[in-house]
Amino acid sequence: MTTVERSLQLPATPERVWAVLTDFGAISEWAPNVDHSCLLGEQTEGPGAVRRIQTGRSTLRETVHTWEPGSELSYSISGLPAVVRSVTNTWRFEPAGTRTNATLTSDVDAGPRPPQQLVAKIVGRVLAKASDQMLGGLAVYLKAQEVAS
Repeated sequence: MTTVERSLQLPATPERVWAVLTDFGAISEWAPNVDHSCLLGEQTEGPGAVRRIQTGRSTLRETVHTWEPGSELSYSISGLPAVVRSVTNTWRFEPAGTRTNATLTSDVDAGPRPPQQLVAKIVGRVLAKASDQMLGGLAVYLKAQEVAS
């Protein structure tokens, strides 16, 4: 398994960050690398909520596993190439005054053999770039919301 972690201090409280992240079907509003997003099904929050995202030519399904208000959101990603067994993204938050320290961790499992571990590292590098884009997009979105208020 390969684990990639990215962090950024966001210009909002953990409650505001949580409110944006848990509008689960609306990730395309703030993540510049997501072209389209929508919920699949009637469940809008909590474990079991599912969204579909379109990023470039790829269509992915993301299913929530952990939903701890204001502190952690975790979801699995399916629809990746078959050489990848599983990918999980986990958002964690810590208050920093009126700001929030946010960490996005991606866990990639492509299998135990050396060639599979190499695949996991390559996928991890791609996910690291995507995580940087999501964190940056979230920061810009939160700042724009603050200015608009």
